[in-house]
Amino acid sequence: MKPIAEIFSQGEEIVCGQTVDSNAAWLSQQLVELGFTLKRHTVVGDNLHDLIALFSEIAERADCCICTGGLGPTVDDLTAEAVSAASGLPLQFDEQAFAHIQQYYACRNRMMPPANRKQAMLPHSSLRIDNAYGTAPGFALPFKRCWFVFLPGVPSEMKQMFDALVRQQLQQHFPLQPDGLVTLRSIGIGESAIQQSLDDMPLPDDVQLGFRAAPDEVQTKLLFPSGFPEARKQACVADVAARIGDYVFAIDGLNEKQGDLLEVVAAAMSEKRYSLALLETASQGQLAAKCLGRDWLTRVEINLDWGRTAGSWQAGPGAGDCLQIARVWAEQLKAQSQTDFALVQLYSSSTNDYQDKDKPLVLYNAVATPKGVVATQLNAHGTLKHKQNQAALLALDLLRRYLQNKCL
Repeated sequence: MKPIAEIFSQGEEIVCGQTVDSNAAWLSQQLVELGFTLKRHTVVGDNLHDLIALFSEIAERADCCICTGGLGPTVDDLTAEAVSAASGLPLQFDEQAFAHIQQYYACRNRMMPPANRKQAMLPHSSLRIDNAYGTAPGFALPFKRCWFVFLPGVPSEMKQMFDALVRQQLQQHFPLQPDGLVTLRSIGIGESAIQQSLDDMPLPDDVQLGFRAAPDEVQTKLLFPSGFPEARKQACVADVAARIGDYVFAIDGLNEKQGDLLEVVAAAMSEKRYSLALLETASQGQLAAKCLGRDWLTRVEINLDWGRTAGSWQAGPGAGDCLQIARVWAEQLKAQSQTDFALVQLYSSSTNDYQDKDKPLVLYNAVATPKGVVATQLNAHGTLKHKQNQAALLALDLLRRYLQNKCL
């Protein structure tokens, strides 16, 4: 049976909504990947009585709890005091922790305020967790059933401490057998369509299927129990991928992590040392911004005044046909730029339709390749910002499909 874990966040600013608790989301992913069963996220403000009560409750029901926040030098930082009161362990001055705090200020040519001495007061017999990026040391200790880990609320400090020390401590403290999560990442298809494509597929009883619709993609998640035969896992993932089809651009969790759409395209472009010229309209520079700094992007043109129908343009063969115009312009851009690829993105919707969230944006994408031109006509929906982002992603996805031999 998997050990049960909880996340506990302290801070009035989190309770009141002034700060988004990104720590809990990040820690949850780490714990699940390690092999814990995550049961609860709890947030409490800066109240000593509430903190003591919650520590006592968690100690009775969880095997592990990661706590963030409340380790600072001010009067509202109450974590160590609450832990001491709940567990009966007196606070003791930690000389090494205090020396680290003094060194932190000395390295910055600053005088340490006396209030920082409070951060070196840790519960008796607790395991200190050094903080290489701030003044607040963390600590860990057992209390009743639960192994508690206390970390600063500053995300950068918390993540560094978890990766450097806490992860290994948890692996040593608990007999963890992580499940295997495989994520199929797709673009251009919705959750319901994916679900429909998998309706008649008999998944093994012990494999969990789930979905996540992110702003830039839809993720199909397959959670395989620890010890699931590798050959069966590979076959199951291959079947799911085949049913979803060419919309799948990456599969994470089988071998190395492939990443998001841009990383998939970037890896393929860099591997072959390809070059790309780009002309975009509907995405208004977002596509170029996504590719900024990539050495394979050698030319960028952004036409902000394309907001008119294709019929008003005379661009050679197929005048009035946006898809044909995109094809011709892609060939011309490739020849002029002397690049391996040229990507052209056009749209035919009126300016009013472009800005209207209830009207679709009709997109025409064309990629001139070493073997000819491939092109698509697609729609983007939603707010102006969403349409622009979708326009950038769908144009990039056409290049991805060619690079993965999925549109030849």
